[in-house]
Amino acid sequence: MVFGQSRYAEINALLNSKFEEKRFLICAHRGSWHGNIIQNTTAAYKAALMQGADILETDTTVSADGEVFSIHDGVEPRLYGWSRNARFMTAGQLLNTVPQNALGEPSSHRVQRLADVFAYLCHGELLNIDRSWQAGGKVPVLLDQYPHMLRQAIIKAPMAHRQVIDQLENHPVKYMFMPICYSLRDVEETLQYKELNLVGAELIAFTDQDELYSDEAIEYIHSKGLFTWVNALTLTDVDPKKPLYGPLDDDRSIIEGPEKGWGVLMEKGIDVIQTDWPALVKNYRVERYNK
Repeated sequence: MVFGQSRYAEINALLNSKFEEKRFLICAHRGSWHGNIIQNTTAAYKAALMQGADILETDTTVSADGEVFSIHDGVEPRLYGWSRNARFMTAGQLLNTVPQNALGEPSSHRVQRLADVFAYLCHGELLNIDRSWQAGGKVPVLLDQYPHMLRQAIIKAPMAHRQVIDQLENHPVKYMFMPICYSLRDVEETLQYKELNLVGAELIAFTDQDELYSDEAIEYIHSKGLFTWVNALTLTDVDPKKPLYGPLDDDRSIIEGPEKGWGVLMEKGIDVIQTDWPALVKNYRVERYNK
């Protein structure tokens, strides 16, 4: 299946070629950040690629003096050992403050500007850009400075941050876009944008009774020429009672067996699984589909 509108086929060609090659794609959440390597850095992205990730995910935060960084604000207690938000730190402070590694010890790595990530990923790596609404419209303008990113970048945002969608609708360069959807209504609203390079939909279902958990919803989204993206992440800092896609998370897949989590997502026809364990998902994909 080819995703996206035919008029944007050249822009979407890399994405669709990867779908053609693999049964489904694996996205590494903030890269693979373990040991001394911190999240949302080029080292974490290199590690994720070495572990078999097909897509990398980055977050965006703007410093107090207006520079865009590859940071998910709110992680400062883990990253720096304090609660001060990165949005209230200058670029110099962000670059010169020593982060903590996975053991809570000083890391030899530093946080990075989003531009450094764009410059590094110049060999056809797909990059999902999350939280672009935190950047006040700076992300598409920054992407324009890195022409190779036109075929590699997938921007996402929920309908609650419609300004991101409006900007992409009117931006002359048609970067790929994926809405974060909580219902089919969110999908339908995004489909109303006629100049948007819409390629997929991220599905949020807090329980297995939610609308976007159903096989019918997945089939409907596919009928609109869109891929389906699901988070298998186990995030307890948001709300431990609200998983991102029912019970089919990384923890269940590891503890009970991959067929209990990732395997069910594959059977449901999910096209992209975002995970903190890309190597394990890849191993299961090879075992199951030889892909």
